[in-house]
Amino acid sequence: MNDTMRFYATGRRKQSIARVWLMNGEGKITINKRDGESYLARPTVFKVVEQPLQAAGAREEFDVWATAKGGGLSGQAAAIRLGIARALLRVSEEHRDSLKAGGYLTRDARKKERKKYGRKGARARFQFSKR
Repeated sequence: MNDTMRFYATGRRKQSIARVWLMNGEGKITINKRDGESYLARPTVFKVVEQPLQAAGAREEFDVWATAKGGGLSGQAAAIRLGIARALLRVSEEHRDSLKAGGYLTRDARKKERKKYGRKGARARFQFSKR
């Protein structure tokens, strides 16, 4: 690999969409032009982003540059995680087994259910009274 190699992938979760680029580097994670740890605020949420890199054993090999929009921080972190996992596959197919074993290549398709007409919410109904 030469120094200018960049690998791109997209990740989605709930209403969040993340565009992720992997570049050769020393393991710096940048999200929306800010340091990843300061952007995601909570260390537990930041660990979610690191998971695919650690599973592939590439935590110190690549710099991650990501843009995330929509949803909340947790959804954005999961979207970035999927994007990183997909980008690692573009780097090398050898990463597939470790990423698949951790469940990082699976898109979580759960979304908010729409509100239905004649009801209070997606499933909740208005209070019923016989009289």
